Amino acid sequence: MALLNRKTRDEERRQMKELAAELERRRKRFRILVCLNGTDDSFAGVKLAADIGRSNECDIILLYVRRIDQGLNSGGLQVRVARQNMLDWGLELPGIEYLRTGLEMLVDEGQLADDWKTMSAHTDVFGDPLGDNKVEYRSPGGRSIVLKLKIAVDVVSGILDQYELGPYNLIITGPPKRWRGELSSFRDPSTVQKVAMLAPCSVLTKRDTGERDGFLICLDGTDPAIVAMQQAAVLANHCREPVTLISVAREKADLPSVKRHLAFATKKLEKRGLNVAATLAPVGDPATEIIAAGREFKLICVADSGKSRIKRFLVGSVAFDVMGGADASVLNVR
Repeated sequence: MALLNRKTRDEERRQMKELAAELERRRKRFRILVCLNGTDDSFAGVKLAADIGRSNECDIILLYVRRIDQGLNSGGLQVRVARQNMLDWGLELPGIEYLRTGLEMLVDEGQLADDWKTMSAHTDVFGDPLGDNKVEYRSPGGRSIVLKLKIAVDVVSGILDQYELGPYNLIITGPPKRWRGELSSFRDPSTVQKVAMLAPCSVLTKRDTGERDGFLICLDGTDPAIVAMQQAAVLANHCREPVTLISVAREKADLPSVKRHLAFATKKLEKRGLNVAATLAPVGDPATEIIAAGREFKLICVADSGKSRIKRFLVGSVAFDVMGGADASVLNVR
C-alpha cells in the first residue's frame, strides 16, 4: 500500500510539473481565443484570427460552449466515444460542425501542415455525458491550433473558464444582438457585453464591414491610451492595414492640445517604423464622434477605461459605448 501511495504521489508531481511547464510555454506566446456560435460573424472571426496569427509565436484556439442542459441528440452517446477525437464521432452536434468548419477555414488560409502532430484530450464534467473535449494540432516549431468543445452552465461562464485555462491575449467574438445601457445593462447584459466587461484580456467584437479597410485608433491623452495605440498599430502593420489616429476635443478650446497630442503620438509611432496615414480631431462627445468616424473603417481600436465593471455599467466608458454603438469591428485593448 505504501508503495502504491508513493507511486501515486510521484505521478501527481509529474503531472503538476508538466502542467506548470505548459502554462509557462503559453505565457510566452500570443494566444487568440475565437468564440464560435455558427453565425457568419463568428466565422469571420476565424478569418481575422488567421490574418493576425500568421506568426510562429501565435496560437489560435477555436471554442464552442455548449450549455450543460442542452440536448445532445446523439442517439445514445457512449462514454467511451468521448475518449476519441471528437471530429471522428460522426454525431450531429452543432459545436462539432462549427469547429470543423473553423478548422477547414484555417487550413484554407495555410495555417496547418501535414507534419503537425495531433493530440486529443477529454475531461469529465459532472452531470454531462459529453464533458470537455479538445483536439490540438501542434507544429514542429511549437505553434498550436486547438479545437475546444466546452460544457458550461452558460456561454459566458464557459468563455471565462476557458480564459483561466489559457491564458489568452485576445478574445474574438461576434457582435452583440443587443447592447444595453446604464442600469438595464447591469440587470440583463448580453453575452458579448458580459465577456467585454469581465474578460481580463483584450476583446474584439467582429462585425461585417464589407470592403472597408484601415484601423481607426483612438487616443484620449492618457498613458494607457498611448500603450494601447502602439499595440494596435503593430497589429495594423501586421495585417497590412493603414492607421488613422483620432482624438476628440469636447470643446473647440481643447483643439490645440488635442492636435499636439496627435502630433506627439504620430512621431512616437514613426520612430518605431509605423506609418500614420491620417489624423482626425473632431469636436463633440467622444463616443459619438468615434462611432461616426468609424463608419469608414474596418476596425476601431479603443483603450479600456480601467474602471471597475460596476462603474463601467453605471456611468459608462467611451470604450464600452463604442463597442456597443459602432457598426465596425471594435478592439477594446487591455
